[in-house]
Amino acid sequence: MAEWSLPPALLLLVLLCAQPCHCGRAPASSQAVTARLAAKWPATPLLLEASEFIAEDGNEKFWQFLETVRELTVYKQGDSEHSYYSLMLKKAGQFLSNLQINLLKFALSIRAYSPTVQMFQQIAADEHPPEGCSAFVVIHEKHTCKTNEIKKLLKKATKRPRPYLFKGDHKFPTLKEDGPVVVLYAEMGTKDFVKFHHILSEKAQKEEIVYVLRHYVQKPSSRKMYLSGYGVELAIKSTEYKAVDDTQLKGMWWALFIISHWRYY
Repeated sequence: MAEWSLPPALLLLVLLCAQPCHCGRAPASSQAVTARLAAKWPATPLLLEASEFIAEDGNEKFWQFLETVRELTVYKQGDSEHSYYSLMLKKAGQFLSNLQINLLKFALSIRAYSPTVQMFQQIAADEHPPEGCSAFVVIHEKHTCKTNEIKKLLKKATKRPRPYLFKGDHKFPTLKEDGPVVVLYAEMGTKDFVKFHHILSEKAQKEEIVYVLRHYVQKPSSRKMYLSGYGVELAIKSTEYKAVDDTQLKGMWWALFIISHWRYY
């Protein structure tokens, strides 16, 4: 039976040819990719988001919560964001159970009700808010941001077209449904909101009007609205031209060539 083998020196040469050289080659560094999903609208106030959470538990609870936070944004200027957040949760705790408070914290962390607040903001923008007004009312197509003009606009309000009310609108709880509709666009917790709310709530309790509140922020935040709880897929394609290291391939071919030609019996 024929046998063949390689001399030790030649065998060493074959092994050296088959192994690629890594001398002077820096290891490839892995770079992590971080992705954040930002909405097209700016960050919305947490107080308004919390009110929408409570509104799902009942319209009356919404208005009760509103009464307790009528001027809550005053504390936001002096206290830290954490203190303001804790105070807001304390106010909400008067109407929610411990389990609901935990759910509220989770909803605020993922900004679940920010789209709802932004929806009202967009409706307000379509109404063309009066310039320089942080709160205004619309009474059957008539706008004003002055409380002393409300009485005047109510006189012939029923002769003008009645506004369309959306399913998510916050209507002050009264039995009257056929009176003139007054829609207040304001940010709850502000002083300007309190001025309008005091007048409109009294008229609604006397069944003189149908009082509807919609969120409106005159000066939206400059911060981006980052969303959580959404899946993001990154399809990254490298367009760089890279040189292929074929030293390993050449070494293997040389080893096969030497082995195939070095045979003896």
